Amino acid sequence: MVLRRWEPFGELRRMHENMDRLWSGGYVNQENGSEIEAWAIPMDVVEEGDNILVHASMPGVNPDEIEVTVENDVLTIKAQSSTEREHKEGNYLMKERRTGYFHRSLHLPDTVNSDQATPHYEQGVLTVTLPKVEAKKARKLTVVSGNVLEGEKK
Repeated sequence: MVLRRWEPFGELRRMHENMDRLWSGGYVNQENGSEIEAWAIPMDVVEEGDNILVHASMPGVNPDEIEVTVENDVLTIKAQSSTEREHKEGNYLMKERRTGYFHRSLHLPDTVNSDQATPHYEQGVLTVTLPKVEAKKARKLTVVSGNVLEGEKK
């Protein structure tokens, strides 16, 4: 028998990590301890000129089954994917293509105008274009040296 020192804060840390995993949609496979992520839409968020672009990979999804909403500065994408036909004969040796209902939410910065958001779906990728608010755009300021300020006073 091995004596191990009890660390109450270590127990709390592990509990916190497990709760984070639960809320993030992942879970731990009890057999081998590996973490398996639940189906989440992979996203890229890119700042391009005066727009913020959100690219969401959703292959095999019918565009009519995609729902994009913006509420309280949160962009939510919901969709449902289904296979054309389920393989009924024999047993699966490997099944990685996921089907079913899924969603993903993303908190938007206050620099975008969510009222003018436009979604576009092409070749399995949903792109949501969010224009920046005119008043919040970065503007270039001219740096003035101390000598110029003194010259203006005279």
